[in-house]
Amino acid sequence: MDGTDGDGPRGELAVRTIAMPADTNANGDIFGGWVMSCMDQAGGMAGVERSQGRAVTIAVNGMTFIQPVKVGDVLSVYTRVVGVGRTSMKIEIEAWATRFQTRRQDKVTEATFTFVAIDDEGRPRPVPA
Repeated sequence: MDGTDGDGPRGELAVRTIAMPADTNANGDIFGGWVMSCMDQAGGMAGVERSQGRAVTIAVNGMTFIQPVKVGDVLSVYTRVVGVGRTSMKIEIEAWATRFQTRRQDKVTEATFTFVAIDDEGRPRPVPA
């Protein structure tokens, strides 16, 4: 590991996928929305696991893109549940790119996502202790 964050990824690996040409903008960089979607999927899995049922995204706080993701990079997304309220969960999510040719691992973005546990009717429900 030789990236921008000397400590390496924090949390549990939740999503690992490869950046493909169809996911690029006109400059050949991977769309930020694609990275954010991967992060939302990872956070959703962590939220479902922690709440033991359905969970939905209600907020994303403080997302800053540090470095671009390029075609061929492997995007790895890590999650950590950092707070649990009555019906909500705050999950820190980091996205790291393993560079295609150099295998260097760089943090590309991080954010805190908030998820709410919901019941079958879509209403908030308590998160189990």
